[in-house]
Amino acid sequence: MITINLLPVREERRRAGVLQLVALMGASLLVSIAISALAHWSIRSDVNASLLAGAKAQAQIDQFGPQLKQVEEYRTVKADIERKLDVIGRLSDARSGPVHVFDEISAQIPDRVWLETIGVRDGELTVKGMSLDNELVALFLTGMEDSAYFKNVELLRTEAKEKDGFKLNAFEVSAFLTSPEAERLAREAAAKTNPADPGNGARGLQRLTGKKL
Repeated sequence: MITINLLPVREERRRAGVLQLVALMGASLLVSIAISALAHWSIRSDVNASLLAGAKAQAQIDQFGPQLKQVEEYRTVKADIERKLDVIGRLSDARSGPVHVFDEISAQIPDRVWLETIGVRDGELTVKGMSLDNELVALFLTGMEDSAYFKNVELLRTEAKEKDGFKLNAFEVSAFLTSPEAERLAREAAAKTNPADPGNGARGLQRLTGKKL
């Protein structure tokens, strides 16, 4: 009977398998190192590119810094000038406002109507005077209503008085001061919603008598 010893063959196969496994592990390690190195290089390149872009942006900011400072100074000066112009405009309006009011009242006073006092407080005008009859007061009210410098014209009171042997009517009228532009816009808005009133000249007398004309 022939006996064959297979142990050396098996040992060689085992060694070959171990060497093959070691070779595979080494190759995998080398591939992993290569991939890691490539990823590290890519990230490093991106970081360097970002740093370079940031440096260029900062250089541009530094380059245009003086111009930006001049723009900010210009805006500050412009705002200061606009504030001063606004103050000057308000002072001009305040100075010329009473002149316009007195001129307008003088233009609206009918003959045989005399004013005794004119007062203004918080934008509200109060006028006291005398007239020969109620119709003249009505004309005065209508004229003030049609003026661009007054709104919400109201007859506060009227009463008969005798002065120097003449029978007169004492009256008191109130109104709020406004600007021609504001009154024009209000009239345009009212004209879009309300038809024209042909009885404009009789409005003041209607308010005096309480009767519809």
